[in-house]
Amino acid sequence: MLKIQEIREIIKLVDQSSVEEFTYEHDGSKINLKKNNGVTVSAQPQVVQAVEEVKPAAQAVQQAPVQSAAPSVNAEEKEAPQANVENSNLHKITSPMVGTFYQSSSPESGPYVKVGDKVDESSVVCIVEAMKLFNEIEAEAKGEIVEILVKDGQLVEYGQPLFLVKPE
Repeated sequence: MLKIQEIREIIKLVDQSSVEEFTYEHDGSKINLKKNNGVTVSAQPQVVQAVEEVKPAAQAVQQAPVQSAAPSVNAEEKEAPQANVENSNLHKITSPMVGTFYQSSSPESGPYVKVGDKVDESSVVCIVEAMKLFNEIEAEAKGEIVEILVKDGQLVEYGQPLFLVKPE
């Protein structure tokens, strides 16, 4: 089974290349990446359908933001971080997968990081739960947490900014 860091590297390489689809199978595990308006990451073939069912809903929000009350709330949430992201010297910590964002390892414990906390490349900043697996997300940059862009328990997309870090 690939480690989360190895999967992140594969995602980055595919994202930066002209490859539209990439599939990797090893020891019963399968990773399938597609670049057409989104990336699907799956650990097992039967899970691909569940991920693809979520993808059209996300596309509908992006294509028609004024269809109902829920999409307009999502559009407002996306606009607020973009206004703050204009400061080009800030590093964005992005989600490496589709899943649910959690600030702490359990409801009883405190968040991994808060605004103003110092982090380094290997600091765990949150967990993204995907397919009942809890994946620790590392900062990948040394600096100070300036802003947390998502709420605890919120569904996040691949590549969605989660945190802004002021590099040291």
